Amino acid sequence: MSASEIPADLLFQSSHEWARIDGDIATVGISDHAQAELTDVVFVELPDVGKTTDAGDPIAVVESVKAASDIYSPLAGEIVEANPAVEGDPSLVNTDPYGAGWIFKIKLSKPEQASGLLTPEAYGSLIG
Repeated sequence: MSASEIPADLLFQSSHEWARIDGDIATVGISDHAQAELTDVVFVELPDVGKTTDAGDPIAVVESVKAASDIYSPLAGEIVEANPAVEGDPSLVNTDPYGAGWIFKIKLSKPEQASGLLTPEAYGSLIG
């Protein structure tokens, strides 16, 4: 996926999680590149609502036919929502990674951490 195909409203971790920040809430998922590397996602272990996390902490797990991969929180805060749709249909992570395949939402405790995430252009160069 070229940088031009990566949604412009997202920020990324080098470990392939994305964050879409709206006020003090960030929606988090895995990148199109990551889902393509994993191939068919068969299970998503969602984080518990109410759990607090620091940036970089493992918070969820995505299992594919190839491997299980930890999902790391890109930002510190409290989990305020987990996506029940991906529990029922894990393939959403493959088919719509930047939309319906989101994994969790986090209320940010340190919004300034967003400045340490990669822009879509920088992420595109990383996976380039």
